[in-house]
Amino acid sequence: MNSLYFNLVSLRFLLLILLLASCQPALKVKQPELKVTSVNLIQEQGFNFKDLNKNGILDFYEDWRNSSEVRAADLVSKMSLEEKIGFMIISTIRMENEGGFGGSPSEYPIGDGFNETDIVTEQNFFTRVPMAEPFMSSAGTTKAIQDFQERHFILRSNPDVKTLASWHNRLQSFCEAQPLGIPAIIASNPRNHVVSDAAVGLSLGKTVFSQWPGELGLSATRDLDLIQTFADMARQEWRAVGLRKGYMYMADLSTEPRWQRIEGTFGEDPEWVAQVISAVVKGFQGPALSSTSVALTTKHFPGGGATSGGQDPHFKWGRKALFEGGAFERHLIPFKAAIEAGTSAIMPYYSFPLHTPYDTLGIAFNKPILTDLLRNELGFNGIINSDTGPIRMMPWGVENRSVEERYVLALKAGINLFSGSADPTALLETVRKHEELLPLVDDSVRRLLIEKFELGLFENPYVDVDEAESVVGQLVFQEKAKEAHQKSIVLLRNHSSPLGPFLPLAPNTKLYVEIAGKVPTIDSANGNEYPYEWVSTPEEADVLLFWVLPKGKSLFESKGQPISIQLSDNKVDTAPLQKWINQKPTILAINYTNPWVIDELYNENTPNVKGVLATFGTTLEALLDVVSGKVNPTGKMPFTTPLSSSAVESQKADIPGYEEKPPYALFQYNEGLSYETPIP
Repeated sequence: MNSLYFNLVSLRFLLLILLLASCQPALKVKQPELKVTSVNLIQEQGFNFKDLNKNGILDFYEDWRNSSEVRAADLVSKMSLEEKIGFMIISTIRMENEGGFGGSPSEYPIGDGFNETDIVTEQNFFTRVPMAEPFMSSAGTTKAIQDFQERHFILRSNPDVKTLASWHNRLQSFCEAQPLGIPAIIASNPRNHVVSDAAVGLSLGKTVFSQWPGELGLSATRDLDLIQTFADMARQEWRAVGLRKGYMYMADLSTEPRWQRIEGTFGEDPEWVAQVISAVVKGFQGPALSSTSVALTTKHFPGGGATSGGQDPHFKWGRKALFEGGAFERHLIPFKAAIEAGTSAIMPYYSFPLHTPYDTLGIAFNKPILTDLLRNELGFNGIINSDTGPIRMMPWGVENRSVEERYVLALKAGINLFSGSADPTALLETVRKHEELLPLVDDSVRRLLIEKFELGLFENPYVDVDEAESVVGQLVFQEKAKEAHQKSIVLLRNHSSPLGPFLPLAPNTKLYVEIAGKVPTIDSANGNEYPYEWVSTPEEADVLLFWVLPKGKSLFESKGQPISIQLSDNKVDTAPLQKWINQKPTILAINYTNPWVIDELYNENTPNVKGVLATFGTTLEALLDVVSGKVNPTGKMPFTTPLSSSAVESQKADIPGYEEKPPYALFQYNEGLSYETPIP
């Protein structure tokens, strides 16, 4: 390391601190709440401050009266290169007795202590982890914090509230005791939705948090106020347990119907998705980042939905993003909305773009896209957080470059935070060899620190365990979620008879309900809410209600073949359904995680299918509320569904279904019926 260069960099930061401090507005006068476990408090001018670096002096970064920019500049000047590089790594963190990584879960329950296992690196990772859980690298907590200087972590375990909150407090206490007292920030994938694919890196599935419709279902409600309320309520739950960063939400458009990750999008229309993304960011973050916010990471820039053949760039065969229809600019519209709403971070995807003016490099290495477009043209000033594993596992476009060269390209492209490795050694060695990268490192650390200062983590990173248990999953949240479930359901077909529309279903009907081939237990308490006679076999029924839950291969189980949208290939046994549909009046409900082709079960000439409904991750209660007329359906389709597989094969990856040449659609985007005369 050139000592003269390093001293010049430190001098530059010192001058910046003094300049910013001289420009400070009137000092804040309200004392924030301070929580400590190991450091002393410093008193000055009647205020209290945390002596985070234990030197008995009030430093600029410890003084909450200073702006986040001043505090960050001061702290950057105090950090060693090793501390800075560790700060630019975000890795999976594990709890005591947690299974994970392909290993067997402990016989003991997940505890609030640290998992002290040795580091799992990329080199030995695939010998220990099946393809169902790829790309996640983890170190023991003590090693990550003390040896690697890491303070950014992704939590993928799913414990109870008390365990999660207690563990979080222990983690923050451990960080506070380190030389500079820098707190940790814990990120998570979504935890508040009913989902089909609860895979690692996508969603945690059912949790202790309030359970809302899937992202597509929220979009289908067409209720922006309700969507922002969802985000605000989820924010309160996350913050209560110490989760202060969301690896969410997807601003990608669902323009390629075979893409497995459509379940996590808000649909295919760029203008509508932009409005939803804006509401979600404002609900989680507020008008600006503050001590009450959960910071969001909007993904996957510049638009992950335009995939080749519906494949995903986690895999080599899906590394191409095809903007063959010339719609690249429209895929940017939701990201522009996220930036305007103040999203704290943006995550680029692994793919490289085709049919655009930009380089055919993976986005993490693509300076024209990350710096010229995202930073300079779109004006994004937040954190650019790589997706998990572009350096060693998904280095598309730079496969022939060394790891060192890839890090250089990624840093110069604009990456601030690297996900996918728990060991910062290779990044540290790269920066030591390339001193021209030091200003980029300092700029990245500054951005990351500003987020932490704005979130109030330096003053109080701790949570109240008892309060967390009262906040998470509380009744008022569940009741609002119930409303969202009801509004998320779309009535697509309601065929008439001489007596009028088939739905709402007439009282006293003998009703047979089947969900994914199984008959649910409808207890008397719930069953009595609806005016039907529940029967246990199709033979006994007047009307059949089949709720079909197609389920493609999990993202990480993909073997390279296109994700089929034929029902027979997606865990739906269509033969018995067809048999009964041919015999009795049927209500067909389809759970859409993709725009499924349902021609094996329904077309406009299927006489016995009297009603068709779309769901997007919801409850049986909400479905029955709509079928019975207890609520009037108001949902609208978030995407177009194709007539046939041949229609899918001929469509363009970046074009929404409503712009595909006819005949393409079975159900149109924004389609949805209501009852003219709902049952009182």
